[in-house]
Amino acid sequence: MSGCRGIRGATSVSENTETAILEATQSLLEEIVDANEIPVETIASVIFTATPDLTAVHPARAARDLGWTQTPLLCAQEIDVPGSLPRCIRVLLLVNVDRASDRIHHVYLGEARSLRPDWTEEALG
Repeated sequence: MSGCRGIRGATSVSENTETAILEATQSLLEEIVDANEIPVETIASVIFTATPDLTAVHPARAARDLGWTQTPLLCAQEIDVPGSLPRCIRVLLLVNVDRASDRIHHVYLGEARSLRPDWTEEALG
């Protein structure tokens, strides 16, 4: 089953600083790549969103700092929904893999685990 698959993830940060955003985003990307055993060259593109309260740096810079220089990256602002999780970075990796969608591991870290409790390690066993 060859094709492009979407892999989701999200994380949260405690403060709106360049260091906090880059460290959390790098950790999230590394966890997604490790959990799915993805060679970076198979990543077709990555879309990042950040909540409106995160303005210190573009989360995509974390991928560039990891050496993802040939991967198209895009940042956008998340919709500002009242009551939604603050200081949250979301990511969608589009990856060329030969794997069924039920064998994809989505990664949610920190407070972002509340967004998809059905996709946490505890829920998946």
